[in-house]
Amino acid sequence: MQKKGGSFLRALIRILILLAVFLAAGFLLNLIEDNENDILVNENSPAQLEKQSPISQKETAGYGVPDRPKEGLSVLIGKNKDVLEKTLGKPLRIDPSVYGYEWYIYNQTPEHYVQVGVENNKIVTLYVIGANANATPFKIGQSVEDLFANLFIDANISLDYKGNSYKFELNDTDVNMRPLIKLGDIFAQAYIDKFTGKLSSVRFLDSPTLIKQRPYEMIYRGELLLADEITDEMWPEIEKANANQIYDLTNIVRLRHKLKPLVWDEETAEVAYGHSKDMEENDDFSHDSQKYGGLSDRLEAANVTYKIAGENIAANYTDAPAVVEGWMNSRGHRESLLNEEYTHIGVGVYRKHYTQNFIEK
Repeated sequence: MQKKGGSFLRALIRILILLAVFLAAGFLLNLIEDNENDILVNENSPAQLEKQSPISQKETAGYGVPDRPKEGLSVLIGKNKDVLEKTLGKPLRIDPSVYGYEWYIYNQTPEHYVQVGVENNKIVTLYVIGANANATPFKIGQSVEDLFANLFIDANISLDYKGNSYKFELNDTDVNMRPLIKLGDIFAQAYIDKFTGKLSSVRFLDSPTLIKQRPYEMIYRGELLLADEITDEMWPEIEKANANQIYDLTNIVRLRHKLKPLVWDEETAEVAYGHSKDMEENDDFSHDSQKYGGLSDRLEAANVTYKIAGENIAANYTDAPAVVEGWMNSRGHRESLLNEEYTHIGVGVYRKHYTQNFIEK
């Protein structure tokens, strides 16, 4: 009888926690407002604290962890690259990243857009945004109510890897707009569009990739796993890859909102790249450059002809998918990205600074 009572109590506690998280999610999604105006900086720089009390799994003991899906794209995590190409075919292109893996880009149709990270011939991560791509146990476009009702969302997630302990601590914004969910031996980041209350995209990762990216506040005990250092010779290709992905994802989001895709404009892209580089080198995060002026000044100096123009900037984000999802959850950036008057776009990335320039020709 004592064992049965303990099981009932744990179940009751889980129900109460789920209810509290669900209500908090709905409340915050409805009331959260933009404070960044028209610039976007990822201030979630993870803490690296070695001297902490032992990290344990007790906080989630008794609640259980959902099993790893047995169907959908996430089953590819851990599989060989050959399995990927048998499943999805040849990628449209292969892009480098700052985390050691290469992105295999599947952009043959926007409805099935997927990025698959391959490191040492093994699949370590996937990013799914195509509306018809199989993101089981998620469904792109599902409501946040459905998401929170069917999956346990925790603000603290611990894991062990090669004898080292790591703990990710999510703040309220993380829980409500990009919660981290453990699925058996892998993890998922669910990107939620706070303006529609729907799942925008999802990222699946294995443990070492999650640790190297550190997308949330993190404490650890033992040795910190780090991505290999990027050399100066490697950066240009990575920057180009991020710019191309931002362009792809921008048009997928526009098509989702029944807007025409934007046409790439190389001259405008060069202006955007110049501004990202200027911000990085001068540690000056602003639409107005002390040396080159505002957007109109920079476009005119490059002899770009346009009727109207707009700009999105961001800094310190993990990669292109994280940047686009960040812009879409910021009112001013979202309005620029979804402006139906714009016809062309140029994207420029320099290290961890990102610029989108929109124009109407």
